[in-house]
Amino acid sequence: MVRLPSYRLHKASGQGITNIRGKDFYFGQFQDPESRRKYNKLLAEYLASNRSTAFQVQADEIYIAECVVAYLTYAKDYYRVSTEYENLHLASKPLMELYADTKAADFGPVQFKAIRAWWISRQVSRQYVNKQMKRLLRIIKWLVQEGKMEASIHHALKCVDPLRKGRSQAHERPPVEPIDDAIVEATVPWMTNVVAAMVRFQRLTGARPGEVCALKPGMVVKTLPDLWEIHLDDHKTSWRGKSRTIYVGPQAQAVLEPFLNRSLESYCFSAAESTRQQRDKRHSERTTPLSCGNKPGSNRTPKPQKKPRNRYTTQSYGRAIKYACKKAFPAPKDLEGQALKKWHSDHAWAPNQLRHTLATIIRRSDGLEAAAVVLGHSEVGVTQVYAEADRNKAIEVVRRLG
Repeated sequence: MVRLPSYRLHKASGQGITNIRGKDFYFGQFQDPESRRKYNKLLAEYLASNRSTAFQVQADEIYIAECVVAYLTYAKDYYRVSTEYENLHLASKPLMELYADTKAADFGPVQFKAIRAWWISRQVSRQYVNKQMKRLLRIIKWLVQEGKMEASIHHALKCVDPLRKGRSQAHERPPVEPIDDAIVEATVPWMTNVVAAMVRFQRLTGARPGEVCALKPGMVVKTLPDLWEIHLDDHKTSWRGKSRTIYVGPQAQAVLEPFLNRSLESYCFSAAESTRQQRDKRHSERTTPLSCGNKPGSNRTPKPQKKPRNRYTTQSYGRAIKYACKKAFPAPKDLEGQALKKWHSDHAWAPNQLRHTLATIIRRSDGLEAAAVVLGHSEVGVTQVYAEADRNKAIEVVRRLG
């Protein structure tokens, strides 16, 4: 008996999918009535053709869901050493939600603007919307390169202007300001030991959040007793052929050293380890006797959809800090809705503010040049002659401040 093409779940996209003669067809949200209707319609047409090979020609269309899955498969390998894959996965979310079962050839400026409106409705900043739309353009460009879209679509989308300041419904993101050390210290007690160490290390070295998350023991070079160097092969500007070294002074060494007692290629700061610490803390603070209620580990989901990773991403690192801020600065009980959201926004801070704090201190004490070297900033035209002098100045600064 010849088996019919089955209707099944495509886990990567959440779509209903079937395969006919080597070609994938997507139908929208899995088990949705409309999705089932499209599947039944396609199956009826296929059977009406007596399973003809000509049906392959008739159905030779590429859908947005197929395009997105193909790109994310490529991006997962290409961006394996950075967190950009997570950003691209997030940028493709409205594309899958709104146009998964749309033919790639039918995608154009109208759909592009609808996705932009989708982001604006989430009340994110204008700068964030523009950044996500740039990522979407990058996805479209790759699809053109791979022959899945016409070049005219990419050219048409580039004609859509980005959101301009003061001329859209999206709000402006405030500039990143330094964060007061007193606020940081008030938040740290509400963090796990792992996250607290990440915060203190970043505050003392001025490393980028992504650099802290990707840190491994094998990167650390103990140059001198009072100076360590961390050489990053993969970092924000490595694709431009630029080097990046994090200089670690005595105070930062004391923070980092307990996390070096693991294999050279494992990550220093593990989200899974942090989760264990959080659960152990909750268990130690438990007031219900062990004979009553759930025992440790008894209420765990057997196969959770998301498991703590062996490393933090910039997003999960930021969320951990925001969670600690909510605990450290609880909102008044009479607040709700937008007022409550604004309270939490006003009393939260982000990892990049730690970097700005150190930059401000170094600029005041040692000048802009020293701050640029310690933080890994670079300018076009800087020569190797000045690089060694900059390195010595950076070492002097971290020995004193770090």
